[in-house]
Amino acid sequence: MLSLERMRALHAVATHGTVAAAAVALHVTPSGVSQQLAKLEREAGQRLLEPHGRTVRLTTAGHVLARHAERILAQVEQARTELELLRDDVTGTVRVGAIPTTVHALLPPALAALRDRHPGLAVTLEEGEAEETLPRVVEGALDVAVLESWEHRPVALPATMTSTTLLHDVADLVLPASHRLAHRKSVDLAEVDDIPWIGWSAGSGCYDWLAHVLRRHGVTSRISCTIGNYPTQLALVAGNVGAAVVPRLGRDSVPDGVRVLATRPALNRTIYAVTRSEDDERGAIRACVDALTVASERFQHLT
Repeated sequence: MLSLERMRALHAVATHGTVAAAAVALHVTPSGVSQQLAKLEREAGQRLLEPHGRTVRLTTAGHVLARHAERILAQVEQARTELELLRDDVTGTVRVGAIPTTVHALLPPALAALRDRHPGLAVTLEEGEAEETLPRVVEGALDVAVLESWEHRPVALPATMTSTTLLHDVADLVLPASHRLAHRKSVDLAEVDDIPWIGWSAGSGCYDWLAHVLRRHGVTSRISCTIGNYPTQLALVAGNVGAAVVPRLGRDSVPDGVRVLATRPALNRTIYAVTRSEDDERGAIRACVDALTVASERFQHLT
């Protein structure tokens, strides 16, 4: 295989006429250029230079290879130019997958900001849990996944992914106002053993997380309702159907008949924007992550 750097040395000699002038153009020593050319001759299997007075000149094979080198180097430079432009090009399409609480709280202001600042950028949005969206980012079907990672049940990110922390969130216990513990400010979940639980859709990461939390606190009460959105869970709590654990990010308002209590210990999660590391410098993806970061900062300021 012919080395690109050695082709560059040959092109420099063809362009500047001498090894010494080529060395100056390449910012290396003349002996360094000579060594590169000697190695290139071995790779090519032909003589590329021949003596010419006190200097050297290209052989016929040298001229042929120098012409190819010129075209190859021009193509490489064009590729670099296009990649540099791509760093700042905020156009095209960015595909985002996000957990429901962030679709509700963060994506509307983030998408509005992207539309205003980058009208040439189209954003598609899918709602989904981390177990759905993260594999799609890995395989290239999505560009950005907005997902959660619970303190005692963290999400495992492949080495090829880059994560940006958007915000830290806390989940609170919500109880019917008539429950015996509803007057408290905080409670150990182990005390909530006399009422069914309302969880996320069965088979989801959120359902598994709640089941894990209840086991960890020694709670034996069953998860009797599986509902894939928090407003409906809160409505069921108001109806005295059960208890639930609701992140603050997923809570716009609390209906009548519901009491919110802190848990001991606190149930913490981190919201991340995850992208493929190889795409970190794409202008469109950077703009999307930046917009999500600003939306997250504003949310935390308001709360």
